Formats: sequence, C-alpha cells, structure tokens
Amino acid sequence: MHPPPAEEEPIPISAVQHAVYCLRQAALIHIEQLWAENRFTAEGDVLHALADKGGRRKARGVRRVHALPLGSARLNLTGIADLVEFHPLDGGGEQAFPVEYKRGKPKLHRADEAQLCAQALCLEEMTGQPVPDGALFYAQTKRRVNVPFDADLRALTEAVIAELAQVFASRATPAPTPHRPRCRACSLVDLCRPDTVARPVKRWRDQTLARLLDAQ
Repeated sequence: MHPPPAEEEPIPISAVQHAVYCLRQAALIHIEQLWAENRFTAEGDVLHALADKGGRRKARGVRRVHALPLGSARLNLTGIADLVEFHPLDGGGEQAFPVEYKRGKPKLHRADEAQLCAQALCLEEMTGQPVPDGALFYAQTKRRVNVPFDADLRALTEAVIAELAQVFASRATPAPTPHRPRCRACSLVDLCRPDTVARPVKRWRDQTLARLLDAQ
C-alpha cells in the first residue's frame, strides 16, 4: 500500500510579485527563507502595517474589507489582500474590487499588476463572480492606478504561478534574472550574489587555475 501523496505547499500570493521581478528572488525568500531589509522594504513594511489592520466598514454603499484572507484551490494560492471593496450590482449581489498598497510609484515591469491579478483570480474562485479590474495605490504619488485584468495579464499571472509551482516542487533556486538593473534595488543582492552565480563554472575554474599557476 502506497502512502498518500504529500500535500503541495501553498504558494503565497506575494511570491507572484517577487517572481515576476525575479524568479530567483522569489525562491530565496519563499524557499530558502532569506530576507534582508533596505530602505525600500522598510517603507513597504510601514505602508502594509497601516493597510493590514483589518476591519470592515461601508461607505456610499461600498463594503470595504481590510486584510481579507484569500485562497485558490485551483492555483494552490494563499495570501491576504490589503483591501477588497465590494461594489453593489444593479441586479443584486456584489462585485469584488481588490486594492493593493505599494510604496514608490508605478513600475515599468508588471510585477505589482500580476500580484493584484492573482488576488483577483482568488476572489473569482471564492465569490463565483467575475473580477474585471482592481487598483494599485502608490504611496509616493498618493493615487490609485486602475488595473484591468485583461487576457494578457491573466496569462502572465497564471504562467508565473505555474513557474512558481515547479520551483516549489523541485526546491531548486533558479539562476539570477537577466534584467541586471533590477538587482540594484533588491535587498537580497548581497545574499544572491548574481554576478558570481551567473558566471559559468568552466570559466571560473579556468580563471582560478590560471591564477594558481601564475602564483607558482
């Protein structure tokens, strides 16, 4: 008699944002349990501490729920939304509208958008209702940026979740991102050592051997 298969480790929704930015960063944080603070992470911690107090209130007919637990059995996702607004529908019922708080300002990459989309995918499964869009609130600009969950963003988000599932299953940390400018803003750059890790082993071995021979 074979033992039952081990339950898959759920993927944190926050890992989606990390993985779009850099899949190696996601593995270092969520598999190797490495973390380091810098100014950017500290500012983000303060912002989320304010957003994640929890609680519910209603304003102008919109029900607002802070720190709402989310999950998707289909995608094996779990996490907490900073804020979900439930807007009343004309025919009855409500439509979820997730809002994620971010430090800084809108980015050139789509990491924040994919994290928000992952929340929407969870909300659709939980409520049985479509979630067509949401918003990112950036502390630097103090403005919301509306994010439509179109086919391209949904495809990107699900592809990244599939990549994360493979990484979680293999427990193998991927190579550094080819987008090296991103490394400068990463708090894990000293732990990751992208230049050292990305260097081909043969080249490193040949250079080391040459140095040893020159020293004799």
